[in-house]
Amino acid sequence: MIITDTHTHLYSDSFDEDRKEKIQEAIDNNIKRFFIPAIDSETTQSMYDLEKAFPENVFLMMGLHPTHARENYKDELKHVEEELHKRKFYAVGEIGIDLYWDKSTLDIQKDAFKRQIQMAKEKALPIVIHCREAFDEIFEVLESEKDDQLFGIFHCFTGTHEQALKALSYNMKLGIGGVVTFKNGGIDKFLNQIPLEEIVIETDSPYLSPTPFRGKRNEPVYILKVVEKLAELYDLPVEKIAEMTTKNSKEVFGI
Repeated sequence: MIITDTHTHLYSDSFDEDRKEKIQEAIDNNIKRFFIPAIDSETTQSMYDLEKAFPENVFLMMGLHPTHARENYKDELKHVEEELHKRKFYAVGEIGIDLYWDKSTLDIQKDAFKRQIQMAKEKALPIVIHCREAFDEIFEVLESEKDDQLFGIFHCFTGTHEQALKALSYNMKLGIGGVVTFKNGGIDKFLNQIPLEEIVIETDSPYLSPTPFRGKRNEPVYILKVVEKLAELYDLPVEKIAEMTTKNSKEVFGI
């Protein structure tokens, strides 16, 4: 059994004291593939260091996170583009729109999102979307970029059944994490109506710990709680959930 975490910030400084131990603990529990999203140029070197430490297990993305799209965003996008031309990445991400923290940067965020989708298409790469309180705005950009080259993952999906179906219509898989275990998370009410072929799993560690660890640092091994919840929702063995979601991740990332 191999479990794939399609979205984890293992380079976060919250793991500075025990990073290697926590990754090894996950590997020992069959969590053997970690896909690492970029945030901005300041995280690039720490991502490379992580890949060097676990070359068989760590796979990198490159991108500018929407909350880091500020006045200097064009310089940051230049960095993304340069890195994408330099070496192999498995996705452009995480990219998107976040209106929870700052609505005033919406135009900048939309421009950065659109430009990075185009970079992904140029490299035939998937995109990994961050969406917070911005479904309409995200869908508007995706609609303008919709074609056969557009594909990827709607990371940390927290929308409605209708929004899930709309996300799938843009050739996105749904990234399901700790929220599926929350009592009032909402997605557990309809998720089993979405084909398992359209689902990948993630921790988003150190954020969004699943129940019963909510409010604490999310750790790589906690993805097992997501697997268990999906097994319950789809009425399948955990091994089947692991197998299917890993297969789906290979379809997206090509590895």
